[in-house]
Amino acid sequence: MTAAVDLAVTAPETVEPGGRRDGVAWRGLLVQPALIVVVAVAFVVWRSTATLTDAEARPLGWSALGGSILDHLQLVAVAAVVVLAVGIPLGVLLTRGPFRRASPLVLGVANTGQAAPAIGLFVLLATWLGFGFGSAVVALVLYSVLPVLRNTMVGLQGVDARLVEAGRGMGMSALAVLLRVELPLAVPVVLSGVRTALVLLVGTATLATFIDGGGLGLLITTGINLNLDTLLYSGALLVALLALAVDWVGRVVETLARPKGL
Repeated sequence: MTAAVDLAVTAPETVEPGGRRDGVAWRGLLVQPALIVVVAVAFVVWRSTATLTDAEARPLGWSALGGSILDHLQLVAVAAVVVLAVGIPLGVLLTRGPFRRASPLVLGVANTGQAAPAIGLFVLLATWLGFGFGSAVVALVLYSVLPVLRNTMVGLQGVDARLVEAGRGMGMSALAVLLRVELPLAVPVVLSGVRTALVLLVGTATLATFIDGGGLGLLITTGINLNLDTLLYSGALLVALLALAVDWVGRVVETLARPKGL
């Protein structure tokens, strides 16, 4: 009787810890956007009250600054779409049957793309494809596709083989097992790779300015060339804020998309 009562009392606590962990996770997610908002407001207040020279005021004007931010986000968004469209399907393909033999070669090429100096990759592609937005996107894709590709493969390879066999034993096709068993279980690992790639894209997109790709890198390079610390620090701060914002969005998506019980 006592054991039964103890079991009845402690049974609900087997569920609540998960809820408490979820609550703690969501509370932790509120710290990062709060910090971003505070720093962004401080920057706006400083920009509105600062006394700037003509060389500083032009690139830091609200219209010019907004255009640079939009150009930067456009670079990141287009490159991210291409990275997802290439990295995830290719990662899935390289875990299927005979295509597994090609995985070392593909991963080697992807590793080479990320191991190469980023600025060298940008300039090399610009001399081949021409200067501008398109070359910048290609360079960003080559530089950031590895985390998505690798994490997709790792996530799928980490799925318990017994679950796959159980799905096939229930009469599910290979495609159905992939879509209903393997991919849902691999989602946390895949999304971690996507978040890493997005943060890489935000930071690396600053180099697009060297090949006329636009973005916030223009503030940084102008600040360095003209020895204007105001432009240099402003560009670096805005890029850091964008990276933190993208990282936070990725963390939220990871939390929402994580299968129940993981």
